[in-house]
Amino acid sequence: MDYKGVIIEESLENKDVLSEVTILETKVEEVTEEHHTPHLKQWTLHTIEIPEDRGAEVAEKISKVLATSHGHWYADFKNDTHHYIIFRNKVFYVDRESKEQYDEAERYGTSVGIPEHQLINYEGEYKDRL
Repeated sequence: MDYKGVIIEESLENKDVLSEVTILETKVEEVTEEHHTPHLKQWTLHTIEIPEDRGAEVAEKISKVLATSHGHWYADFKNDTHHYIIFRNKVFYVDRESKEQYDEAERYGTSVGIPEHQLINYEGEYKDRL
């Protein structure tokens, strides 16, 4: 089963990795104060799809190009059973039924400075979108 997710183009130091995924939709969104990214006025959100057999490979490539110049970013994609949560040089491959694995990824994300409300909860949803 293919993976789907969203990549924020502005989170990437090298956008070549976008050629590794299928972009299903692109939208540009205004960045507000609640996003905690004052260095951006807008960002480009790509809804992406990745074949199941390429998930690990693409996750590793993304982890090498996530920007850290204005703080840390992360990306993620999932299918019905597993969820890749990707930080700079760190990839979590999470069983979607494992609260402990989600908690571990969340702890790591907060340890590198990602605002808690932007992280993913156990249900695999973004906390700021609940």
